[in-house]
Amino acid sequence: MTDMIRVENLRYTYPGAKNPVLKGFSFEIREGEIFGFLGPSGAGKSTTQKVLNGLLKGFGGTVQINGTDLSRMERSFYEKIGVAFEFPNLYLKLTALENLQLFASFFKSDTRDPDELLALVHLEGDRDTRVEAFSKGMKMRAALAIALSHKAELIIMDEPTSGLDPMVRNDLYRIIREELNQEKRSFIISTHITSDLEKVADYVAIL
Repeated sequence: MTDMIRVENLRYTYPGAKNPVLKGFSFEIREGEIFGFLGPSGAGKSTTQKVLNGLLKGFGGTVQINGTDLSRMERSFYEKIGVAFEFPNLYLKLTALENLQLFASFFKSDTRDPDELLALVHLEGDRDTRVEAFSKGMKMRAALAIALSHKAELIIMDEPTSGLDPMVRNDLYRIIREELNQEKRSFIISTHITSDLEKVADYVAIL
């Protein structure tokens, strides 16, 4: 397997802060792996993910994705990544299907059939239901479907099971593992729940 991500001596300090959040974090993620960030709130899990998805600039160290330095990435980079935040960024007044269709329209690359994705995350029976009526678990599954909609090579998920009961957490990770087996892509998952990563991750970095 080839390296999807190579990070060396990653450092980051938020503007106005006295102390850095990241103080020389290094790791590698290979194609087809599930890599976990484990640690308490404030440890730097979300900060690392925001650097990787391009939301945070001005970091120190080296970050390469598919052999290209992150600082040299063009807008086409966003065609290759999918992101699911801890608090799903969904349009509550739209249905599950309408959300998928809207987000898919943002990409130039081919996207997957929305009904196929809704079936993948077990929301096919709620395709025409407004997201405002969804439970948190349903919203997380919808967010995962959106992250997978444009055939991204790298999926970044921040605390995807926070606040969910064990049965819903297990179902979400089962979907991730099944998707990984069918498509050649990599996942980064951050969480503070050790047992979750024991079930799904190939490698874990403790922050």
